[in-house]
Amino acid sequence: MIVYDRGGWLSMVLRVHGSSLPLIWPRILATTTTAAVFTYLQRYPAFHHSLTMAPFLITALPLGIILGFRNSSSYERFWEGRKLWGALVNASRSLLRQLDAFVVARVPEERAEAEALRRRAALRVIAFAYALRMHLRGETDRSELAPLLDADEIASLADEPSPPAALLHRLGAELREARERRWLRSRHAHVLEASVVTLTDVLGGCERIKATPTPVSYLIFIHRAVAFYCFLLPFGVADTVRSLTPVVVFFVSYALFSLDAIGEELDDPFRASQGTLPIATIARAIEIYARKRLGDEAPAPLAPVDGVLS
Repeated sequence: MIVYDRGGWLSMVLRVHGSSLPLIWPRILATTTTAAVFTYLQRYPAFHHSLTMAPFLITALPLGIILGFRNSSSYERFWEGRKLWGALVNASRSLLRQLDAFVVARVPEERAEAEALRRRAALRVIAFAYALRMHLRGETDRSELAPLLDADEIASLADEPSPPAALLHRLGAELREARERRWLRSRHAHVLEASVVTLTDVLGGCERIKATPTPVSYLIFIHRAVAFYCFLLPFGVADTVRSLTPVVVFFVSYALFSLDAIGEELDDPFRASQGTLPIATIARAIEIYARKRLGDEAPAPLAPVDGVLS
């Protein structure tokens, strides 16, 4: 996610960092160059070919509706991902508080063991947030989990289809142990279980978004329709704007290619990109909160790199 100061209207108009221009400038250059060559050849009767604007006016409306619908659905995926990670933050805080309040040994001799279980469970909540980020971004380096889990458990996650789900399963086993040893009362067990279920729902929602991309046939159609429209546009405007044809094509191409690129970027809100969700930053915030509750030294929040939070 890009961190920015809104500033004034003109600063946003002239801003390049964070815009889609770095992604689409080759396409704009190709269409504008094609329009410039077409305009130059128009002076020769053998190459003078043009159409009326009618086909372009007819196709502009449905093309705009399709692009708008695609961007709306992509933003809905982006916003749902943000709500899921917001729910993850809230559920993690609630679970950490509940562990501290409800998992208490009645026998003084067992208090150290109960404290150790609470600590393991709290560290597992942190590990879940990091494992979820790795799972969604396809990361295989699990070195960040080393301070949170033992080596054998980290190694076992490599064979799990969903490592975050495996961590929640083991968290549930620790809560069961606390209940069996009477460190967790029955009336409190369902409260902690509800928090774990919320984490499971967050995981399932994120996996659903990740595993259900926009159908490829739909993407191919949009890319082709935008490309055909921009490359054929000189045939429709050349007789009207003449030498300004490349200028018109430049602005129309910028608008359409930008809408196409924005929808494509928002389609996967979890990938490591400058315009997607800062899930690494959110996971670090969960660790900071948990470490402070445990009385440990908390790590520093992630800082933007070149104005981008990962």
